[in-house]
Amino acid sequence: MDSDPRYPIGRFSYDGRATPEARRERIAQIAALPAALRHAVRGLTASQLDTPYRDGGWTVRQVVHHLPDSHLNAYVRFKLALTEDTPTVKPYQEHRWAELPDARTLPPEVSISLLEALHQRWVALLSAMEPAQWQRAFHHPESDRVIPLDEVLALYAWHGQHHVAQIAGLRARQGWS
Repeated sequence: MDSDPRYPIGRFSYDGRATPEARRERIAQIAALPAALRHAVRGLTASQLDTPYRDGGWTVRQVVHHLPDSHLNAYVRFKLALTEDTPTVKPYQEHRWAELPDARTLPPEVSISLLEALHQRWVALLSAMEPAQWQRAFHHPESDRVIPLDEVLALYAWHGQHHVAQIAGLRARQGWS
């Protein structure tokens, strides 16, 4: 664990593991995210949900709503990469999405339910991919990189754990049981 509340499990770094075992482990992490997120916010009051997980950071509520926003984009990017030759994906301003009224006011369960349905579809897709499909990629214009789906899988397995750990870290620091 990292002492920086922004990166409680450390920054993402792709280890280059592109084995069937690594994929199964990462797919399992994606499958487990909705339940882990539901557990992380269980019992929090409205005031606690509207507490930033760190100084200057998003509130717990915004973090929860960010996850399906981000993972919906990743799911679409997977589908684009599987059906087009190295498509260029559209970036989005996640910090601006987090300021929209739905992310600031809706109950977490709305996004957790969305994440459950999304991950059910995404895990089905990921689990059915053929070995050669993992080499498919998309171009991300912000980083000006072609990113293979194996790396994207690793990123999103990390991403879910990263945000759940931010919420868990806040709970621990605040003594919210």
